Amino acid sequence: MKNVLILCTGNSCRSIMAEALINTKMGDRVFAQSSGVKASGRVNPHAQALLESKGYWREAYHSKLIETVIDTPFDLVVTVCDHAHETCPMFPKAVKTIHIAFEDPSGKAEQEYVKTLALIEEKLLPALRKALDV
Repeated sequence: MKNVLILCTGNSCRSIMAEALINTKMGDRVFAQSSGVKASGRVNPHAQALLESKGYWREAYHSKLIETVIDTPFDLVVTVCDHAHETCPMFPKAVKTIHIAFEDPSGKAEQEYVKTLALIEEKLLPALRKALDV
């Protein structure tokens, strides 16, 4: 089982969506967690509603600071926004990182959340398979 961190700025939308999608679609080979460099402390309600409607939501998902997972031994860290990519902290142990940015749907029409989730599935999941050889 590979351990992956999805890192964003606020850890309220894109990173939570990616975490849920990975754990649902790749959960037999990959375990994903998410965090934020400046976590908002809340999950975007539109993102949560979309994940619930798809059956991807778990009560364990929540917005958390990078400090809560920094000592976890990750096989891969994925930044999903440019700010997190630019400010990604150094991890205690060397870890492979990749960057795949997704536009933040927060504050936009609900269809934008659907579009973002589809893009995460289309772009991120194949990149994980390649990066982790799973």
